[in-house]
Order: sequence, then structure tokens, then C-alpha cells
Amino acid sequence: MIGCRDLRVHAGRRELLHVPELDVPAGSVLAVLGPNGAGKTTLLRALGLLGPHRITGDVLLDGHPTTRAQLRIAAAAVLQRPILRRGTVAANVASGLRFRGASRASARECAAPWLGRLGIAHLADRDARTLSGGEAQRTCLARAFALGPRVLLLDEPFAGLDATARGDLVADLAAALAGQPTATVLITHDPDEAAALADDIAVLVAGQIRRHGPKPEVFDDPRDLVTARLLGFTNIVGTRAARPEHMRLGPARAGEFAVTGRLRRILRLGSAVRLDINTHDGPLTCLYSDHKALDAVPDIGGEVSVVLDQYKIITAARPVNRPAAATPELGAGDHG
Repeated sequence: MIGCRDLRVHAGRRELLHVPELDVPAGSVLAVLGPNGAGKTTLLRALGLLGPHRITGDVLLDGHPTTRAQLRIAAAAVLQRPILRRGTVAANVASGLRFRGASRASARECAAPWLGRLGIAHLADRDARTLSGGEAQRTCLARAFALGPRVLLLDEPFAGLDATARGDLVADLAAALAGQPTATVLITHDPDEAAALADDIAVLVAGQIRRHGPKPEVFDDPRDLVTARLLGFTNIVGTRAARPEHMRLGPARAGEFAVTGRLRRILRLGSAVRLDINTHDGPLTCLYSDHKALDAVPDIGGEVSVVLDQYKIITAARPVNRPAAATPELGAGDHG
């Protein structure tokens, strides 16, 4: 188990992060979600006792305060940008074991199964410098798993990948993690990645954990609309929130909740259609997977009724202040 107590990170006099308590049990995945600058990468580096900033408090391994030397043996990390050595893919996957003193033959033998599990066995003899971004990241993940780490730290491992490569790697990573006795911390800004991989969710805002708990509880009860937005419930109406795919154009049926507005634009996104609507409550977005839905859509500027799926609405205790731009935005990385 990896965890911390009263963990604080300072840069000069400024406190970047304060986590009073956090535990990630063996065999589970914690996804840390947050906007740009929230401190996600800072938290990951602090759990690994890494980085240029001053760290106070305790990082725990199996419930006891640990040291950087102990974590270096217990943990493996995969960062946003793949870091590979010269040589073949197979040699790169085995390199972590070689650094820890394993013989060449033993390292290759231990690494070989992970080439297959991460879908790169056919690339074993390829020069690592010729790999695509997705292939390079798979190589880094295989190298980390080959170490048999007790702790796995993943910092936005899908950043920069196209949608297809990202989806395939998320699925393969989920399969690789299944049944492993590893405590995994995943840093991400994508709620769908968190939903696919995590057992627990921690929402980090401005260096503080705003919500933490089992994945179903956090998604069903985000407790405030800033957290709801970060979990993908980007349509905000008063204290109600819904994901774009849980919205449709009316008319509303008896008992349904709806707001009126004017159609601002229509975007065709491959197999889906996105409708942006301006309302008195702020901008809303509907996402349709059926292009036939456009048959009933008025012209741009026309009045529409937007219905929120009554079974998918999240009601949070604290409303978010308008305008929406004041709410932290999601980003592709974390510079906190």
C-alpha cells in the first residue's frame, strides 16, 4: 500500500499541495482528476519523494514511513512523454530489470510476457527510436510492469495519443492491471479514463482533495458542481448537472426537466453530432450518436427546448458561479 499523512509541498513560501490523508491499497487503482495547475503531477512526484520542491509529512509504504531509497525499489513510474534508451524494444522493456542487477537472460525472460500483454511482441526487435507515440508508451508500460512493482505511478500516460490509440491502450492497460498486487496511482484529466481504470477517484482542485471515494460514489454524488464538471457533467443548470450525452432536444414529457434556449451551432464529430445551445442558465451541449436526430433540429438561431435525462441528472449541494469561464477548465497536462 502507498499512502501519505499530512503531506505538504512548498515552493518557497507558497504551499502547492496539502493532502491530510490518502491511502491506495495493494491491487487497486486510484485516479486523481483535476484541472490544469491543480497539483496532480506534484502529488504524484511527492508520493515518489521526487522533485525540486520541499516535501513535509509522511509518505507511507505498507502503513509505515518510507524513504526515497525504499521507494526506488518498490515503485515504477510512467510519465507523459515516453523515455526510451537506444536499442530494441525488447532491450528497453528489460532495461529496468538490468538496472536492478538482473542478468541479461533473466531480464529478457521476465520482460517477454509483458511484451505480449501490452501488444508489442511483434515489435521486439524494432529500434525503439522508430516507434510511434502509442508504441513507445506501451514499451514504457511493459518495462514498468516487468519490474513487478509494488507501486505504479502513472502521469497522464495517454497524453498526446489519438482517440483510437488512446482507447486501445486504456483497454490493454486495464487488462494488464487486472489481478496485479500493485497499488496504482493514475494522474488524468479525462473522466472516461478514470471511469475505465480506477477503483477510487480523488478530485484535486488548487492543491486540495475536494472529493475522494469509491468510483461509483464519486460519480453518483460529486457534492459540488465544480467536481461534477471535472467528472464530465459539463452541462450546468442551477444545481443540476448532466453529461452532453444525457441531453436531448424536447419537447419535454410529463415530469421531465427542460430549459429553453437558442441553437448556436451544429458540429459533426465523426459518428456523433454535437449541438451547442445558449440558454439563460449558460451554454449547454447535447451529443447525439444518431444523425437522424438532426431531422428535427431547427435552423441556427432557432428556439429549442433542452431536456435533461431525469435518470442521469446529478444534483449537487453547491451551485457553481456564473460565468462558466470562472470554473477551472480541463487541460491536457498539469503544470502544478
